[in-house]
Amino acid sequence: MTIPMTLSGSEKRTNGPVQWYNDLLTEFKRGQIGYSTIAILGQSCIGSAAVMLLFMHDMPTTVKMIFVFLVTIFCMGFNAAVLVQLKSRATFNVLTVSVLFSCIVIILNLV
Repeated sequence: MTIPMTLSGSEKRTNGPVQWYNDLLTEFKRGQIGYSTIAILGQSCIGSAAVMLLFMHDMPTTVKMIFVFLVTIFCMGFNAAVLVQLKSRATFNVLTVSVLFSCIVIILNLV
């Protein structure tokens, strides 16, 4: 049985969201082709739900169309990142931004 070692002053300790991001990125890198396929389906569904809620919500048409444009651009950006086979980190970052923006739009329209 070994004694657990504490971190030395030279090692950087990460926790919380940074560690969670790094864990997800590592998993995404390991199975990028499969996760990209699943992510295209998932983020497209989330994006279409966001657009549907935008159209159901009563707001000025100009503001509504700007949000529809942004949701569409973020979703298409991830699809393009997968098609041009960007590096894993860039693809994962575009996916994260796309899903977060769509979720924010959904939450704002439900409140």
